[in-house]
Amino acid sequence: MTWGSLNDFLVMGGYALYVWGSYGMAAVLAVAEIMALRARRRRAMDELRRARSAPDGSMR
Repeated sequence: MTWGSLNDFLVMGGYALYVWGSYGMAAVLAVAEIMALRARRRRAMDELRRARSAPDGSMR
């Protein structure tokens, strides 16, 4: 598909809502996944720190 102008590109042949909505949803989900991974890593690291500082060295 060729586009004659920026507007033609943005309109995507009438499928702009689907195309750009898909890109937007993918971006939102990628950011959410990164945030979830960081939170999970932070919790795991905190758990390890607590386990190391426990007197008997055990985890719970």
